[in-house]
Amino acid sequence: MRALPTLLFFAGAAFAGPAAADPAPANFRVLAHLPLGGAGGWDYLSFDAQRRHLFVTRGDHIDVVDVDQHKRIGAISGTRGVHGVALDQSTHRGYASNGQAASVTVFDLDTLHVVATISGTGEKPDAIVYDGASKHVFTFNGKGHSFSVIDPSTNTVTSTVALPGKPEFAVSDEAGSIYVNIEDTAQLVKIDTTHNTVVATWSLGACEAPTGLAIDRKRHRLFSVCDNKQMAVTNAENGQAVARVPIGEGPDAVVFDEDASMVYSSNGESGDITAVRQKDADHYSVVASVPTQPSARTLALDPKLHRLYLSAATWASAPKEGARPDIVPDSFTVLTVGAP
Repeated sequence: MRALPTLLFFAGAAFAGPAAADPAPANFRVLAHLPLGGAGGWDYLSFDAQRRHLFVTRGDHIDVVDVDQHKRIGAISGTRGVHGVALDQSTHRGYASNGQAASVTVFDLDTLHVVATISGTGEKPDAIVYDGASKHVFTFNGKGHSFSVIDPSTNTVTSTVALPGKPEFAVSDEAGSIYVNIEDTAQLVKIDTTHNTVVATWSLGACEAPTGLAIDRKRHRLFSVCDNKQMAVTNAENGQAVARVPIGEGPDAVVFDEDASMVYSSNGESGDITAVRQKDADHYSVVASVPTQPSARTLALDPKLHRLYLSAATWASAPKEGARPDIVPDSFTVLTVGAP
C-alpha cells in the first residue's frame, strides 16, 4: 500500500487529542478470503457486533457468516432483490430491504428464522436503518424517491414520505435525526424521526453521485463518498461543508471507526480502501491506500478488532462506463482486511 499526502481543509477547529486506539492502518492488508460462490450480485454488508455475525446480501438471500469461526453458518431466504440489513438489538430483530418486492423481511437475530414479511414500502427499498430514538425502521426507496416508516410493534408501514431525489445510504444519529444521501441531486437530507418529516436539504457542492454515508455521532460529522473520487465531510448540525478528501474510484460505502478516529472508503473500481485519519472534527488526512480487489465496493466494520469486511467477485471483463461487468461464476468471496 502507498502513503498519500496530507490534505488541505476548510474551517479550522480545536485539536481533539490523540486517537483512543491505533489499529495501524498503514499495516492494513487482506488477511483472509472466505469463498461463498453462488450466483447473483450483492450490496450492503451489516455487522452484528454482539453475536459476531456478518450479514452478506446476495440478491435473493442473505448469507450469514460467523467472523470468528470464519465460516458461513446460515442463510435467510425469500429476500428478493435484497439491499441492506438493519439491526434492533433491543428486540433481537433484523430487517432486510427487498428491492424487487417492495417489502421488508423480519428475522430473529438469535435463530436467524424469518418471523414476518412487511409489504407496502415505496418502490425499490434500498438502504434500511433502525432508529433507536423513535424505535422505528426506515427504508429508503430508490425508485420511489421516498422513505417509508415501519412500526416494529405492529410490523406495518405507517407512512411513506417524498424525498427530493433518489436516496442512497442513510444513517441515524440515535438522537432523533436520520441523514440520507440523495444520489441524483448531490444533496444530503436531514429527517426528523419524531414527526417523519424532511427538515433540511443541503447541497454537497462538487460531490457527484454520493452513495455511501457514515456518521461521527460524538463530533456531529457526516462522511459522504462521491463518484468523482472525493469524500465530502459535512457538519450534521448545520449542513456546512467541512472538508473534501480524495479517495479511490467507484466508492459505494464508507465506515467510521470511532475508537480509532479513522474513516474507511471502499472503492470498487480502483480495488482499494482509502484510510483517512480524523485529526479533529474538521481536519482529515489520507494515511494509506489499502489494496483489496476490483469490485469490492461495499464494506462493514468490526469495531472490536478494527477489521473491515468486504464483498467481492472476479470480473469476467473490464468494467464499462455506466454498467457493472459480468463476474466469473462462483467467484464471490468475503475479504477480511486489517492489521496482522
